[in-house]
Amino acid sequence: MATFAANCQSTAMGIMPHRDVGKALELAFSLDIPFWPQLPNVSFYEDMYAQASEHFPGVSVDFKGERLLFDTPCFMDEMEEYSRRIAEPDYLALSQEYSAVFHRFLRHDLSRYSAIRGQMTGPVSWGFKVTDEEGKPVIYNEAVRTILFDFMQRKVNAQYHQLREKNANAFVWLDEPGLGWVFSGFTGYGEVQAKVDYESFVRGLEGPAALHLCANVNLSYLLSMGVEILSFDAFQIEVMPRVYAEAVADFLRRGNIICWGIVPTDSRSLNSQSIERLLGLLEGYWQKVSQSSDISLSVIARQSLIAPARCCLKNIGAVGGAEDCPVGEARPVTGSMEEMLVETAFGYVREMSRRLKERYL
Repeated sequence: MATFAANCQSTAMGIMPHRDVGKALELAFSLDIPFWPQLPNVSFYEDMYAQASEHFPGVSVDFKGERLLFDTPCFMDEMEEYSRRIAEPDYLALSQEYSAVFHRFLRHDLSRYSAIRGQMTGPVSWGFKVTDEEGKPVIYNEAVRTILFDFMQRKVNAQYHQLREKNANAFVWLDEPGLGWVFSGFTGYGEVQAKVDYESFVRGLEGPAALHLCANVNLSYLLSMGVEILSFDAFQIEVMPRVYAEAVADFLRRGNIICWGIVPTDSRSLNSQSIERLLGLLEGYWQKVSQSSDISLSVIARQSLIAPARCCLKNIGAVGGAEDCPVGEARPVTGSMEEMLVETAFGYVREMSRRLKERYL
């Protein structure tokens, strides 16, 4: 269970387009609940998938080609050493090599914040992203998948302990765009198996179990995964169906927290919005939840965080994109527009957080 009060505090996605580490950290620290930024435009070491791969058996990182390579025979050969070393305290901790930004974040005084946050690529997303020598996602391989869920669980717990040394209210969310893919009939790993695997996975997490998804969402499904903190792109849903409202109410009744990703980060959407319109959209969601339950708006506010809708490595609004913003792999021609959009979105989030606190707390 989360040990801090949400109270409409501001936070944001982990992935940012910035090339200046200091500027990215300054922005992260401008929010109520700061986080360490993932900056893939600085180095492929800062890519979410590369970071999560450190020490996974059978995986090598092609930093020049910016890709992950998986070899099944190598996986089998390395399992003995991996099994022997996973009990070592620091073996699965995120190293200085794989994230200089994370370790720079840890050098700050983090004790004065109500909470701090980290992130790690979730096992479903990583398992879909990484393919074997035949081009098949490794999540389809049951032997690999079993190790993958255990590995990511240990990685999250290791990061949680590193953060908790700096702030007692630390948490790590799983970045899981892959949970938007399990409903596709074209995959060999569907939503039923994913839920079974995730429920077991979540039970082994030592800190507050937190999940983040900024792809297309099935909100009722995500709320049933056994997590205590859910972050999602609320801007995209536009209307809160009754079935979603009831699922949100049940989630909040259990004392859980929702992080509402309400500020868009593409130029087309952000330019058409104002803080007032976004507040109206969010409060409309809350009213639907309240009307379908016995939960007051003030209770919803106390169990809510406010955030941008998603990352913005590529400004899809400028090119008329209806597709999802790519996660962890896009390389924009210039970062200036994307950085500006993220900075503007953070400003919106801070102001919305302030107004909601005044209104409901």
